[in-house]
Amino acid sequence: MPLKTDRLVRPFPVQVFPQWLAEQVNAVAEATQTPVDLAASVALACLSTAAGGKVLVRVDRSWVEQVNLYTVTALPPGSRKSPVFRAMTTPLSAAEDVLREQTAARRVEAEIGARVARARAEQAARKAETSQLGDTPEAIADATAAAQDADLIVVPELPRLMTDDVTPESCVSLLATHGGRIAVLSAEGDVFATLTGTRYSAQPNLGVFLKGHAGDKLQVDRKGRDSETVERPALTLGVTTQPGTLAGLAAQSGFRDRGVLARILYSLPVNTVGQRDNRAEPVPENTETAYTRALVSLVLRLADHDTPRELTLTDDARQVLLEFQDWIEPRLHPRTGQLAPITDWASKLAGAVVRIAGLLHVAHTTNHDQPITADTIRNAEQIGRYYLDHALAVYDLMGHSDPDLDDARAVLDWVRKHSHDTFTRRDALRGLQARFATATDLKAPLDLLTEHGHIRPQETRTSSKGGRPSTTYEVHPATHNNP
Repeated sequence: MPLKTDRLVRPFPVQVFPQWLAEQVNAVAEATQTPVDLAASVALACLSTAAGGKVLVRVDRSWVEQVNLYTVTALPPGSRKSPVFRAMTTPLSAAEDVLREQTAARRVEAEIGARVARARAEQAARKAETSQLGDTPEAIADATAAAQDADLIVVPELPRLMTDDVTPESCVSLLATHGGRIAVLSAEGDVFATLTGTRYSAQPNLGVFLKGHAGDKLQVDRKGRDSETVERPALTLGVTTQPGTLAGLAAQSGFRDRGVLARILYSLPVNTVGQRDNRAEPVPENTETAYTRALVSLVLRLADHDTPRELTLTDDARQVLLEFQDWIEPRLHPRTGQLAPITDWASKLAGAVVRIAGLLHVAHTTNHDQPITADTIRNAEQIGRYYLDHALAVYDLMGHSDPDLDDARAVLDWVRKHSHDTFTRRDALRGLQARFATATDLKAPLDLLTEHGHIRPQETRTSSKGGRPSTTYEVHPATHNNP
């Protein structure tokens, strides 16, 4: 079995969520018999839908992060993705309904006002057309003023938080119409191909995808249509797809070199199909009610802010973040860094942690004037490390993570074939002599297996016949349980 699907990754740290969210995630995972990662990643997308475009995090004078996220979870067909999506996103639909009810009265008033103003403008225009020569300048001025007054009346759009299947062009229009923010939430991976433009065009349209994450000004001019401008777009993406789709993403034109892949938080959960309990209890009513109430309340509370609320960090929180950046930096080194093969993704990890911290902050407290604490940054870091594990696994899947993967897979197959609990480098060289000429050739694949968590080096051991000592490796039990 390829090493690319065998990387040992840490579980999603659901415990860092507030109680109302953690209980819902665990209950939905249990009720649907799906990996908790799925509900947890959709939960983050829901928080991003609520807070995206409404909250910013200022780390320092020059570093400001939005809080909208792109999450993509890969599971095979038949994994019950749709029930999980419904359970987690239904409160967003309820929040939309409340926002629309709140807007209804203003819409009616604006529509009536617009009709009256347009009628007045038309009447003034007719009067100007039929006026006597001496009255013409004054009549034209009156007609012009009436037309301008009519143009100033804007009928509010029906509020919308999310969409499903959307083209890049439609996505820009939705962002422009709904205050610069929209969420694309879908249990079907096809929407990913549609959003990036690859379903209908040989050249993907990546502008909205890139700028919608960074918050860079988005302006689209099209022939025969009004220009659309979004000053600070905040696009949220919460999608599930199949592992095979992820495997082909890197081959898409522009996806990696323009930074699309680096903006996504990936999750590759362990598939539970074939191990599910079909008698699992449904989500408890009190858990579902608490979740719905809290998420709807968060959406409504943040929706009142036309200008994004700016969160800051305590001094201790900045120090924790700095220590995390210091941990990442040497691992990005192009020759010696463990994360060098995914530098494009890993270099954005600190920013992703800040975004996640902002979401955890608004989810945990209603007092958004308080700065983000060190504990919140640590919690966000736990989620960031989870996504780092899965990014490495996904880049393995894409074939971009490490040139020594094939050798590491060969060693792993040998370990499993012979059911080794421990082995030495000399044992591996002897058993794989057709592939590796010297012990030095084994260093890179053994280091990679150690990084993956399959093995760990013990003390060096000298053979009974003397000679150079050989490092002993202990095999993780899960390696044999996950062939």
